[in-house]
Amino acid sequence: MVNSPKTGNLGNKKNTLKAFENPYPSRDYTIRIRIPEFTCLCPKTGQPDFATLHLEYIPNDLCIELKSLKEYISGYRSIGTYHEAVTNRILSDLEGALHPRFIRLTAKFNVRGGIYTTVIAEEDRG
Repeated sequence: MVNSPKTGNLGNKKNTLKAFENPYPSRDYTIRIRIPEFTCLCPKTGQPDFATLHLEYIPNDLCIELKSLKEYISGYRSIGTYHEAVTNRILSDLEGALHPRFIRLTAKFNVRGGIYTTVIAEEDRG
């Protein structure tokens, strides 16, 4: 087996998600963020997996601070994980930090072995 990537602890401890107060908490509006350079490692081979993440949420009292999101996302570059696990973990961390009215994360992974994978996870408090 190839040198095994770091696996198991998907809790990106060194890069904390930060938020700021929603300037219009009484209004429903949608924030869409595209993250085209997501990288993690295949837990079987240690090879990099690349994806574009599409985050969509309706904020409640808080909005995500983009620099902290960028740093948080970059923390997955050396972590071996399955597509389904990392997509759901990121959604859970964002939901826990923001408590939005609605949140959806779509992870579109690049082709690997002739197969494209898209994972969509969402939480609706509405």
